[in-house]
Amino acid sequence: MNSRDKFERIQEENVSIATQRKEMPVYSGVLKYFPDAIKEVAKCSFQGQKQHNPNLPLAWDRSKSGDELDALTRHLLDAGTIDTDGIRHSAKVAWRALANLQKELEIDNGIREA
Repeated sequence: MNSRDKFERIQEENVSIATQRKEMPVYSGVLKYFPDAIKEVAKCSFQGQKQHNPNLPLAWDRSKSGDELDALTRHLLDAGTIDTDGIRHSAKVAWRALANLQKELEIDNGIREA
């Protein structure tokens, strides 16, 4: 393969990567749609940290988060109300849904085992 062919191949790969990024609009396709909901989920994360690991920096302690779908369903039953810690059950549903999706994607991408 000569230099020109290599250059053209790299250009094509760059266009493909840019197209993929544009098809994943995190800001305009998620954050702009749901700004208040995203803030509520962030509050949920913070409250969970205070509950489970109060003396550590904010981080997802996966050892205390293994039953995403069961926990999601328990909170779903109380959707529309506030839990005893002041966090909306619906925010906890969203957090658990995101946690479950993250784990599924990591399994699909070979990052972690099922």
